[in-house]
Amino acid sequence: MNLYSTLAASLFGYTAPSSGSDPASAIALLKRATAPGATAKGVAQERKDPVVITALAQFDKALATAKDVKSALGDPRVLAVLLPGVGLADQMAYPGLAQRALVADPSAKKGILTQVDGKWKAAATTLGIFGKGLAALQDPALVQKLKDNYVAFQYQKGLDAQQPGMSDALYFISNAAAKADNVYNVMGDGILRRVVTGSLELPQELAVQPIQDQAKAITNRLPMSKLADPQQVYRVAQRYLMVRAQNPTANTTPDIATLAASLRV
Repeated sequence: MNLYSTLAASLFGYTAPSSGSDPASAIALLKRATAPGATAKGVAQERKDPVVITALAQFDKALATAKDVKSALGDPRVLAVLLPGVGLADQMAYPGLAQRALVADPSAKKGILTQVDGKWKAAATTLGIFGKGLAALQDPALVQKLKDNYVAFQYQKGLDAQQPGMSDALYFISNAAAKADNVYNVMGDGILRRVVTGSLELPQELAVQPIQDQAKAITNRLPMSKLADPQQVYRVAQRYLMVRAQNPTANTTPDIATLAASLRV
């Protein structure tokens, strides 16, 4: 029995398929990525990358010369940093939505923020553009935080290049406990849902079933109480990476995973 089979059997009673990539390497990478100081070291190295340096310089220039908030949010140089910086890297293809949603009133009971993914409302709240306009977007403290988050996002994106799903796993480890009280909270977060359903190897077709049936399919296999235990959370993340290592496209969506909570604005 190889290392992966031994780990999988002890953790999940799982027998590895006879072919595929190297899940043991994925687990080793997760261990390195969650080691004390690993993120800080990786982000510091990423900050020196010429592509990152150029992107940040272009962001500063575009934001400083923007005539109003609409033109700022319509500039791809701004969005290239801003959207990853607020956890919306997967929305780069929708600049028109950014121009509408990020300037909307987060407290409104009706309107665009009630019709789109909750991440847009969170981003609009963080940016504070409503009622303040471009001045809010140009606030030095906010600008620096967006840039820091962008660099951290690029670091995690690099981890994904080494092992598909790694940034998902890190996000899950940082955020699962906060949603452990309710399966619907987990299902409402795209990344948490992806990790849970992926680790359980639930079919993507589950998404077309009634929400109650989806919740039952998850909780029958993974009681939410386990997500309050850091060791159990780590094991779920490991299991997810094992599955992804065997099938890199398993249980994925076209988006790029967002930042871990500790790196959010």
